[in-house]
Amino acid sequence: MTTTLIPNNTLITETPEEGRALAVKLSRLIIKATQPDEEARNKMRGVYANDPAMLISIGQVVATEFATIAAANNYWRK
Repeated sequence: MTTTLIPNNTLITETPEEGRALAVKLSRLIIKATQPDEEARNKMRGVYANDPAMLISIGQVVATEFATIAAANNYWRK
């Protein structure tokens, strides 16, 4: 099974809210691509869900994805 890393093949969104949701989705997809075994991901979830440093790292990944999407959308300026 192949994971589509950019849903609908675009980073363009109508609003910043949609962009943020896309950033979260992209962050989740990269984890899935990196660790394709669902059972292994599920086993690890309990570890990172209770580790503040890991949760902060997850936030950084989402922020990086959001910055990329915002740039692609010219920061939603028309």
